[in-house]
Amino acid sequence: MNISVRSAGFLTSVQDLGRTGFRRSGVSLSGALDAHSLRVANVLVGNEENAAGLEVTFGTVRLAFADDRLVAWCGGPFSVRIGEENIAPGHIRFVGKDNELTMIAPNSGGRAWLAISGGIDVPLVLGSRSTDLRGKFGGHEGRALRDGDVLSLDKERRFTNRREKTDGGLAATDAKRRPGFQSAAPWGAPATWARIAPDRIALRIVKGIDWDLFRSEAQQSLGSSAFNVTPDSDRMGVRLEGPELQRTESSDLLSEAVAPGTLQVPPNGQPILLLGDCQTIGGYPKIAHVITVDLPIAAQLSPGATVRFQEASLAEAQALLHEREKDFALFRAGVGLHAR
Repeated sequence: MNISVRSAGFLTSVQDLGRTGFRRSGVSLSGALDAHSLRVANVLVGNEENAAGLEVTFGTVRLAFADDRLVAWCGGPFSVRIGEENIAPGHIRFVGKDNELTMIAPNSGGRAWLAISGGIDVPLVLGSRSTDLRGKFGGHEGRALRDGDVLSLDKERRFTNRREKTDGGLAATDAKRRPGFQSAAPWGAPATWARIAPDRIALRIVKGIDWDLFRSEAQQSLGSSAFNVTPDSDRMGVRLEGPELQRTESSDLLSEAVAPGTLQVPPNGQPILLLGDCQTIGGYPKIAHVITVDLPIAAQLSPGATVRFQEASLAEAQALLHEREKDFALFRAGVGLHAR
């Protein structure tokens, strides 16, 4: 029960929802940069929400399956297919033994998350299967995938894997004819959850603890100006280029806790939006924080993209997160009913 990586693309890694509870020891969260997308895809294929899947960034990924599985993906405007059949984001599809799944990233870049029924079975490290690329541990040998890698898969929980015959490149099995699969397959995630591809990227922010350390001109520029994503961005953070955000004074600050979504400003005045692999503490002033429900959009930022920021209240940020979690609970219950 495994998948063979025929083409690994650029920076494809094993990720779950992250390594929680160890930040005080200096261990980064890691995990899927868009945890919501991975949760949705996992629920669709019958996994636990925290099951390990693949995060794909740039290039072409080709996977060959050693047994029959269900798959679902969410994320940026990728092209995904099994054989010659295109697979829409946020929907369940069946992959037969020896079939090949292909994921092609858009030229503009982005990220996508693939869930496979059973989940990817790599060792737990500090309670997570996520790859910490900087620490070089977790995931598959602590690194991004390479051509020729083989990943073990765990046992499925919802569907069995009996195979009968192959028809048109896709396996026709009793799994496809089971009432659960038949009813769940055409039923997918909301479009806004399945594909994250905004035409104009605007991230909502709440003021950071160091907001008042910046000049009024910098505060106004953050909410009114466009910032460009620079090429030296990665899973640790998105480096932005735009109006210089100047402080009222340049005194040193004590290092304090930071988290994914924190918007730090180094001495050059160009902000850095921290992502899942960010450090646990930082000494740069924190002008703002991107709200949790907008982190999936932040995960799609790639070099050359333009982003703007829009201020939101803490109460609004909390209400939006509460609403999304309520909707997700209903979605999870709906998938369960359709897959019976």
